[in-house]
Amino acid sequence: MAGSINTPENSGPLNSPGWQLKYVHTENFPWILQNLGLSLFLSTYQTGQLMIVRADQGKLVTLLRNFEHLMGIALTPNRLALGAKNQIHIFHKGPEELTQIDELAAYDTCYLPRLSYITGDIKSHEIAWSNAELWVVNTRFSCLCTVHSDYSFVPRWQPSFIHQLEAGDACHLNGLAMVDQQPRYVSVFGRTTDPRGWQAQRLEGGCLLDIASSEVVASGFCMPHSPRVEQDYLWLLNSGRGQLVRVEPDSGQTTVVAELPGFTRGLALCDRYAFVGLSQIREKRFFGGLPIEDRHQALQCGIWVVDLITGETAGFIRFEAGVTELFDVQLLPHSPRPNVLGFQKDMLNQVFVLP
Repeated sequence: MAGSINTPENSGPLNSPGWQLKYVHTENFPWILQNLGLSLFLSTYQTGQLMIVRADQGKLVTLLRNFEHLMGIALTPNRLALGAKNQIHIFHKGPEELTQIDELAAYDTCYLPRLSYITGDIKSHEIAWSNAELWVVNTRFSCLCTVHSDYSFVPRWQPSFIHQLEAGDACHLNGLAMVDQQPRYVSVFGRTTDPRGWQAQRLEGGCLLDIASSEVVASGFCMPHSPRVEQDYLWLLNSGRGQLVRVEPDSGQTTVVAELPGFTRGLALCDRYAFVGLSQIREKRFFGGLPIEDRHQALQCGIWVVDLITGETAGFIRFEAGVTELFDVQLLPHSPRPNVLGFQKDMLNQVFVLP
C-alpha cells in the first residue's frame, strides 16, 4: 500500500515550499499498530520534525510538528519531552475537556507545551523520564545531565575514562537505557578523552557501558545507538552494520537478531516486536565507508518491525520522499489518536488551562 500527505499548514522555515512526505508500507503495518494499541512517535533532525504515525480503520495517518534539529523524545501517557537544537521542550497531557473543542474533538490525547529549558547547543541525543525528573544525554560534554531553571544543565554522570567536563564530544555518548525508571546503561562510539576522538574508533570501538560501575558490558560495535532493556535482555542497534543485537548483561555475549537495509537508529520494544528506525547516510565525512554500505547499495529510511523471537521482518513503513534520516522512535500505548500542539499552530493562542 502507498500513501502521501502534503502539509502546507505545518511547513515552516525548515521545510521548502511544496515539501511533501511520501511513504509506502506493508499492508499489515496499520494493523500491527492497531492490534498492539500503539501510536508511533518519530523524530528527524534532518527536517526538524516530530512525526506521529497512527492507524485509523486499516489506514495510516501521519501528524507532523516542527522543532528545530529535533532528536530525543521522552514519552509517557502524561508527559512528553523533546530535545531540540538548544532547548528541551516539556509538554503535559491536557485535560479531557480539550476534546470538547471542535478542532481537537478528533483526538483522545493532546500534549500541550508548558515550559522550555534553554540548554545551549549541548547536542543532546536521547532523553528519558525518571519519574518526574528528565535525564538528558549531553553528547557535547560527554555526560548525562538533568535540566534546571537556573543553569544550562546539571552534570550527573560521566564515564570513568572522562576526567573533566569539557565541550569536546570525546566519546560520542548518545544512547540511554532505563531500568525501573533509573538510568542504567549508555552507548558510546569509543573510549577516548580527545575531542572528537571517537572518529578514529567508529568502525569497531563502540561500547555499551554500565552506569553504576562504568564497566564495559559489551564492545566491538560500529557506531551503536538506542540501548534498551526488555525481557531480561539488553537490546542495542549496531548502527554501522545495520543490525539489531541482543546482549546478555552478565556475560556480554552478543547475538545478531536481525540485519536490516539501513543505518539503524531509534528503537522501541513492545510485546514480541521491535520497532527499529532506519536511515540513509547523507553525511559521508563521518558516516561514509561503513560496513552497512557494503551490504546494500541503496539504504532505506523508515520503520521496520522485527519479530524478536524469529528475527524476521513483520512489516515496515518506508519513506520515499521528504525525509531520509530518523533519530528516535517511541511508542505511546492506549492512545490511538494523540495530538501534540506545536508552536506554529494558532490553537496555542486559544487554549487556556487554569487551576
